Order: sequence, then structure tokens, then C-alpha cells
Amino acid sequence: MHSSERGVGHEWNTKREPSDRFSIHFSRERSHSSILEIDSWMRSEVRAISPLVDRLMRLIEGSLCVPGEEFDVELALREALNNAVVLGNREDPETKVHIRCRCQPGNELSIVVTDQGKGFDFEKTVGNGIATDPDSEHGRGIPLMKAFMDDVHFERGGSEVHMRKGSRTNFPFVRAGTGKAFEIEAVKRGG
Repeated sequence: MHSSERGVGHEWNTKREPSDRFSIHFSRERSHSSILEIDSWMRSEVRAISPLVDRLMRLIEGSLCVPGEEFDVELALREALNNAVVLGNREDPETKVHIRCRCQPGNELSIVVTDQGKGFDFEKTVGNGIATDPDSEHGRGIPLMKAFMDDVHFERGGSEVHMRKGSRTNFPFVRAGTGKAFEIEAVKRGG
């Protein structure tokens, strides 16, 4: 048996733009836990961010990879996509943003957002991690991503952001040999 068995993948196009792509793959590792992998492309338009984030968050929430941490993930994802569209690709609708997610239920979530822009000098732009003008509508995206995710780093000259969020709980538990998750009910004892 191979170290991973590829599950059924789904791929479809959105109605608005035939070149946008969204695919989902489930795989099962030797540990018998399912892994959700999402691969998506979106137009570099601000109005495309919310529908994509809504779709991704439904899948992420359903996968139970980081239960209770969904708000943090959604906020960081929105900031990363906004930076890619507005700053990276300069809202050029001829360019795309590539999003890849990998969810390990009860363990962690990793997200990679890549734009087609020229990138940026992370050290020069962020420096000490504090936005230059706290009242500005710009300059808070990277500090927010870093605050809400466990790890944030940039590659490809700044045109690709890698974010990781670990689960704060041990849920879900996987019954040995079945690969099926089950809950343990927490009982609050009076005292």
C-alpha cells in the first residue's frame, strides 16, 4: 500500500469567469485520517474575495482541522487575499491569485496565497512589525496575519505568503482502525 491514497477530486468552473478554477481533493494517509486539499485560482478583483473566502471557510469549518480557530483563519485569509489582489497584482483583472489549503482534521491548517506581482521586501516593508500609521487603512494586513496565525512567512520575493494554524484542541478523535471521528462530551462538574 502506498503512503497516501488519493481520494475523489472535484473540479469546477465558476459561472462568472470560466478561467477561475476551484478543486478539492481528499486523501487518506496511513494514519487513516482524511486530509482536505483545496486548490483555487481567482481573478484579481476585490469583489471576488468574499465569495471565495465564504466557500473556503465552509470547507475548512466542515473539515474540523482547527475547531474554534475559524475566525482567526478567515481574518488572515481575507488579509492575504486583499494584499495579493490590491498590492501584488494591482487589481489587474488579467492576473490571478492562486490559493492552496491543506487541512489535517484536529491537527492543523496551512494556506499558501500566491500573486502574479513583483513581490516586495518583507523586512523593509514590515520592519519592526508595526504599521507606520495605526489610523491608516493600509499597512495592517501583515501584522494581522501574524497575530492570528501561528506561522506566517513569505517566499518568491514576497509574492507568496505561507500561513499555518495549529489546532488548540484534541478534537476530533479518530477511532483506531476505522478512520472515523467521534466526539467526547465534556461534562462540567458543579463545585
